[in-house]
Amino acid sequence: MRLLVVEDDRLLGDALLVGLRQVGYTVDWVQDGAAAEAALGAEAYAAVVLDLGLPRRSGLEVLRGLRGRGEAVPVLVLTARDTVEDRILGLDAGADDYLVKPFDLGELAARLRALIRRAGGSPAPVLQAQGIELDPATRTVRYAGRPVALSAREFALLQALMLNAGRVLTREQLERHLYAWGEEVESNAVEVHVHHLRRKLAPGVIATVRGVGYLLRKGPDA
Repeated sequence: MRLLVVEDDRLLGDALLVGLRQVGYTVDWVQDGAAAEAALGAEAYAAVVLDLGLPRRSGLEVLRGLRGRGEAVPVLVLTARDTVEDRILGLDAGADDYLVKPFDLGELAARLRALIRRAGGSPAPVLQAQGIELDPATRTVRYAGRPVALSAREFALLQALMLNAGRVLTREQLERHLYAWGEEVESNAVEVHVHHLRRKLAPGVIATVRGVGYLLRKGPDA
């Protein structure tokens, strides 16, 4: 899942970038409100981690602009402002959750998982489709009851397909789930990951919709 982190503190931003990548997220990091608006206009994110005290344009302005355009991407506000009034302002501006600095990375990751589940219409903590069980918290996968070892990219691609079960995702959409800015993408990277997933799970689990993309159907059976 691809996240946007908006944080002007370089030490904290770098720690978030490293920590969230270690737990499996693809992360883009910007350091001011104007850059955040540009990123949100150019990319589709699974969630946004947004500081409020930003240069050039405040986090509240970014958030209000996002919701004013009808964008429903989950936003977790991350800030040192810990008064009740500040929390009310952030939530009323359209934030989905609120975490006060200092914070625990494990809690942040858990809150993001919950936001992404709800946004995808999958409130259950374990995703299930086509005989696959995927647990984002433990980063484990089971197929037909047996554990399946996946690489980080394979796990991320499968998670994207399961969160969008029944919907075709294009190669470009999947690339954006898997790769952050500056990461080199081979022309056939998605095809290779899909091939590996079919080999590790079952050939019919992921369908190719010719000329469009890939589909993981809803339901228990592959």
